[in-house]
Amino acid sequence: MKKQLNPRHAALSLAIVVFIAAFILSILSAVTIGAVRVSFSDVYRIVLYQVTFGQLKIGEEAFLSSGTMYEIIWNLRMPRVLMGAVIGVLLAMCGVVMQAAVQNPLADPYILGISSGASLGATFSIMIGASAVFTGVLAAMGTAFWAFIGAFGAMALVMLLAHMGGGRMTSAKLVLAGCVVGSLCSAFTNVLIYVGKDAENMKTVTYWLLGSMVSARWPKLLLPGVCAVLGLLFFLTQLRTLNTLLLGDEAAMTLGVNLTKWRMVYMIITSLLSAVAVCTCGIVGFVGLMIPHIVRGFTGSDHRFLLPIASFAGGIFLIWADVIARVLIQNTEIPLGVITSAIGAPIFVYMMIRKSYGFGGND
Repeated sequence: MKKQLNPRHAALSLAIVVFIAAFILSILSAVTIGAVRVSFSDVYRIVLYQVTFGQLKIGEEAFLSSGTMYEIIWNLRMPRVLMGAVIGVLLAMCGVVMQAAVQNPLADPYILGISSGASLGATFSIMIGASAVFTGVLAAMGTAFWAFIGAFGAMALVMLLAHMGGGRMTSAKLVLAGCVVGSLCSAFTNVLIYVGKDAENMKTVTYWLLGSMVSARWPKLLLPGVCAVLGLLFFLTQLRTLNTLLLGDEAAMTLGVNLTKWRMVYMIITSLLSAVAVCTCGIVGFVGLMIPHIVRGFTGSDHRFLLPIASFAGGIFLIWADVIARVLIQNTEIPLGVITSAIGAPIFVYMMIRKSYGFGGND
């Protein structure tokens, strides 16, 4: 007897295709918006020429590979828009996996202390200066490197604290350890800012902590881009285990799944991916917390649909949040973290007061 296709699953499968199409369209559309308005056809022609290595060209080659319009579209706006898309994918994907791993809908890189660790590393590099403490290669590393070191150190400390006191690592221990480490890192960050005397450095720290895509260039896109692709491919192979995580440790044991091992693996991977995102563009809040909540509201808790849709939704959200950040006030760029918080906070409050909403969504 032929098995009938579940109408809900068919609709959600179509939704994945729609979100992928919207993701691509958002990238191309966002490039047209800025202080200098450019047409969608110009963006399409230049992008088509560049991605095909000059094999497909519509118009004069001089326009497609040089000139003012080429510089604006390909070297300034395209890497910035792609950076927003990639960081959005990373943060939303990490939010989905972290929430499943710790069985807590409030889990994200910020709740678990990873972003606070990155902030501490970046603040140390800017306010104190690595050259004042280290010599050689360590002294020459930039702010992004020290932000990564801070995030990785915070993640390692969270894991260590979650294993202390005997017993296995549980979701409650992870969340509590994240709160402790986050508070500790924030305290040290505030101390560094307080004792710093350089006003310019304080301004740099403040702007970095609020997040920005202003430094996005093609070379800086390589690391987060590769991490986003590899991370998404890996977690797409883990959908069954991610669904099992939601059943709890006791139920998983009856299915022969070692949740303690997988929880650790997922937390390490998502922590590293979050560290890459934070050290690339600074602190961008609410994406990993808000986007999975919104998507889970109509996909349910099945990660076969939740993970891909939330990942692309995160990319779409951050693309347009960055557009708002750079065009809302003329000749002034608003920090990206301010925009995401301004959008995310009211949405999150609305979701909190919805009595019908739960962690599992609508299955």
